Amino acid sequence: MKYSNLLYIKNKLLGIFAGAVLFCLLGCGGDGGGSAAKGVIAYTPQTLSNPFFSVIAENIRAEAEKNGYDFLVVDPDMDVKKQSDQIDDFIAKNVVAIVLVPVDRMSIGPAVKEANAAGIPVFTVDAKCAAEGAKIEGHVGTDNFQGGELAGQAMIQALGEEGGKVLVLDLKKANSCVLRVDGFKKVINAYNEVRASGKIEIVAELDGNGDRTKGYESTSAALQAHEDLAAVFAINDPSALGAYTAVKEANRQDQIKIIGFDGMPDGKKAIKNGQIYADPIQHPDKMGIQIVELIVKYQAGESFPKETLLPATLYTKSDADQDPDLK
Repeated sequence: MKYSNLLYIKNKLLGIFAGAVLFCLLGCGGDGGGSAAKGVIAYTPQTLSNPFFSVIAENIRAEAEKNGYDFLVVDPDMDVKKQSDQIDDFIAKNVVAIVLVPVDRMSIGPAVKEANAAGIPVFTVDAKCAAEGAKIEGHVGTDNFQGGELAGQAMIQALGEEGGKVLVLDLKKANSCVLRVDGFKKVINAYNEVRASGKIEIVAELDGNGDRTKGYESTSAALQAHEDLAAVFAINDPSALGAYTAVKEANRQDQIKIIGFDGMPDGKKAIKNGQIYADPIQHPDKMGIQIVELIVKYQAGESFPKETLLPATLYTKSDADQDPDLK
């Protein structure tokens, strides 16, 4: 046999051995009682720089380990190509289930279909996959439309009888955020229909990308274009906090109200400090626990609802002032 063929076989065997060792490190650990784990539950959110997705990760890990599974989490950092590659890697590792928060609800479709073809169930948490033909076994998230309605009601309270011009910081790549804006608009449009004056006018919808930097940049641009801007609705806390930085930099924090979304610790502190007016808050801890419950039922062949939506609740300064976590 030629040397090149021997070298190829040697490298192939080494690759298989290395892969087996890596998989055992991830998926063959004990469950606390000395027995082999049931396999790996893998999680790829939009980004781990957003604390919301880290809370989901912590609760998936705890619930997975309680049920005898190992847990693997990776960070695509808002890059759909990277997230697609991560799903390919999960398939190669033969994980028992994939938990996904799509970076892009449409573009992630081909990677989900590859997992479908490999027989690996895909579940979504927080944000849905909207790609045609991509099979999602179950979804746990916030009732984002209802949360958007709460944001609209808070905006009406914040602006009062005078109304005013509003900037929306959106994230159209995420289905959950599209629903938040839709719910917000429904309430604002209904409010405007019965008023001759004091209407609330959405003058711009800009990409906030769900992060502070883009939230700051988009708000800065809107402040330049609209000197009489009265308020901002941001689809999450990081973009809301970025908006506040831009508003403060322009020395207009006393004139502009900000409504966020999520209710993460930094957002709640900002509400207590009067920087953000209010947040419809989500419950990422419950999401993490419930998505693992669905996976356990799937593995046991039990039936479960394809969609579980948790209602948002409105969190205001009065709530923040009484919040024991902020004492």
